[in-house]
Amino acid sequence: MDIDEIRIKLNDINSRFLKIKDALKINQKLTQLNELEKETLKEDFWTNSNSSKVLSKIKNLKYSIEKIENIQKDISDATGYLELAEELNDNDSFKQSEKLANLISNKLDKLNIETLLSEEYDSYNAIVSIHPGAGGTESHDWALMLYRMYTKWCARSSFEVEILDMQEGEEAGIKSVSFLVKGLNAYGYLKGESGVHRLVRISPFDANSRRHTSFAAVEVIPEISDNITIDIKDEDIQMDVYRASGAGGQHVNKTSSAVRLKHIPSGIVVTCQTERSQLQNRENAMKMLRAKLYNKQIEEHNKKMQDIKGQSLDNAWGSQIRSYVFCPYTLVKDHRTNFEIGNVQAVMDGKIDDFIFEYLKFIKKSDII
Repeated sequence: MDIDEIRIKLNDINSRFLKIKDALKINQKLTQLNELEKETLKEDFWTNSNSSKVLSKIKNLKYSIEKIENIQKDISDATGYLELAEELNDNDSFKQSEKLANLISNKLDKLNIETLLSEEYDSYNAIVSIHPGAGGTESHDWALMLYRMYTKWCARSSFEVEILDMQEGEEAGIKSVSFLVKGLNAYGYLKGESGVHRLVRISPFDANSRRHTSFAAVEVIPEISDNITIDIKDEDIQMDVYRASGAGGQHVNKTSSAVRLKHIPSGIVVTCQTERSQLQNRENAMKMLRAKLYNKQIEEHNKKMQDIKGQSLDNAWGSQIRSYVFCPYTLVKDHRTNFEIGNVQAVMDGKIDDFIFEYLKFIKKSDII
């Protein structure tokens, strides 16, 4: 690109930046941040039961505002380098301006996803569960591959992962896993991953090197905060304790620290065994149970609304949302949006942002800013 092309690109970037900034309501967030920070100065703030909620909101607001401020600074720097390149005919300044323009453009692509996250629970942490379908070792291995894909995406996206429960397969892979993804908008980003994921490949567990098709179901629900009331009666919960399986040291394996909770009215069962403390495992299991019960309420409400409209809902387990083909060609395709990528290995390495973005645009019927 020459100087005129960079100037045009920076003008387009600035226009796009202002639209995204407006869509994210940054000015309103600045006002809200100022009001919340005033609350922390009150004498009774630290004794108020609502203090942790306020501090969490302040943290999230600062994070959103800082991202905008950093991009604004980058635009100013890129413009400054371009002006320097024109005045001094300095090629190094020109290259620096071009490099920053490309960097800013990529940042805006990612930031634009946030303009599509406006649902009530999009900002929450996410609880992700993966369950292999029929097929034994092959499907167990596929479930593990998906788990690794999501943890790699989390690492790339600066989300923290906390394993809540993991059951290893007899030969390879996992029988099931549940993990908490912590960070602003974790649920909003991952909610579109719910559904059945299909794998087609030459099985490494088949001595005849035949092609196999495997399935795994992914469930994503928001971690419900303590301020949302879910009525769970003590008499409705059946609690079992058992020894945790897998690695974790002598204490984990020799004491009954693992917890299984069954909510008798709904039949929902959750397990947690990752902590050494039975009390902590029960607390984490209760979080999962509350989230599942709340999600069940939402699903029942949505079903009633769909029934009133005369529409039928797809069965969650049978709804194949995405296929990952390793053989005879390489392709990952989302069957809801028809978006596809040929580099299957990149996807397995956690590069799923494009699938996330396309799904959010699909459900919002929105165009990129």
